[in-house]
Amino acid sequence: MKKEKKYYIFKMRGIFLQVLSTILLLGMFLITAFLYQTYNITEYSYLIVYFLLFPYFFLHELVHALFYYLNGAKKENITFGVHLEKGVFCCLVKENVSKKNILMSLISPFLFLGVIPYIVGIISENIVITFLALLNIAGCSGDLIMFIDFLKLKDFEYSEFDNPVAFGLYSKEDLSQKKLLGLKYVETTSNLEIKDFEKITISKTSWWFMLIYYLFGFLFLIYI
Repeated sequence: MKKEKKYYIFKMRGIFLQVLSTILLLGMFLITAFLYQTYNITEYSYLIVYFLLFPYFFLHELVHALFYYLNGAKKENITFGVHLEKGVFCCLVKENVSKKNILMSLISPFLFLGVIPYIVGIISENIVITFLALLNIAGCSGDLIMFIDFLKLKDFEYSEFDNPVAFGLYSKEDLSQKKLLGLKYVETTSNLEIKDFEKITISKTSWWFMLIYYLFGFLFLIYI
């Protein structure tokens, strides 16, 4: 009897990923502090990083989208979101994509906005580039965990829906018993319900958080 393909829904384990991000962040800070111990770092360097942080995180999502598109996803099925109450900026591909597609999309911001800029920043002694890359690397914990988990799986397609912290793996194999690091199995379904195709979704909490965030930045700029 031919097995029917189904969607196996998984959700990210928020606490696990937050702990991993913190470990990455502290580790990268220690490495950077050692490498930059003789460099002159000013308050303005940190302030530039402060103001560029959110745009850089959004650039992270644009890189995800670019690699989804370059590997065959339709641009109309790629959406973006900011849900800071859930701790995420997100790029959602609301169609089935191949294993190769999702792997390339997951690893690309880590390499092109993290590892490579970090090396460039260290060599050029540019603290702004270094710190933006460092923060991006720390923010890639979910991408890296999913990349490692998906390498272990054989035949599947990947798809997202209206939940920024969950996704579906479309496969003949029963994935409900798979032990995936940092991911929690939720349910099995025949179809993913996708209702929201708004190109960019920003929650009310996120708008308020970013407003307060930049207000503090401008106050600090006036103070110094």
